[in-house]
Amino acid sequence: MRLAVLSLIVPVLFGSCSLFQEKHAEGLPVETIRIDTASGPKSFTVEIAADSASQERGLMYRRDLPRDQGMLFDFHQQERVSFWMKNTPLPLDMLFIRADGTVSSVAPNAVPYSSDFIYATEPVQAVLEINGGEARALGIQPGDRVHSVIFHKPG
Repeated sequence: MRLAVLSLIVPVLFGSCSLFQEKHAEGLPVETIRIDTASGPKSFTVEIAADSASQERGLMYRRDLPRDQGMLFDFHQQERVSFWMKNTPLPLDMLFIRADGTVSSVAPNAVPYSSDFIYATEPVQAVLEINGGEARALGIQPGDRVHSVIFHKPG
């Protein structure tokens, strides 16, 4: 009986581990961030894309993104940025974020696979990508504050 139970449990445990490894195959740092909205705080677990290789890949080829997850692109300084959706099968909301952590603008429901550029309306330090429609559903708007370690660097 114990052998039968173990033969059921072991594949489930190892299967779960391999799914987790695939999900974080990029090896990117992960952080839980909070966004203060008019309707209260909203939390996301995000992968931090802080180098050119991870930023170039972004969420391309991903077919699934849980509602409370996303990717935070850290450019380390304010700059004009643009994004596109080439090779990205998921519709995404893009939150453009100033160096002080406030949302500058939101580009909702970026079209999957589109090569059209999506531009920030001003220089920003970061961009948060979440599932398309989530910003509106959660009431995330320009002026809301994003709390992340990338906005609280010394010096």
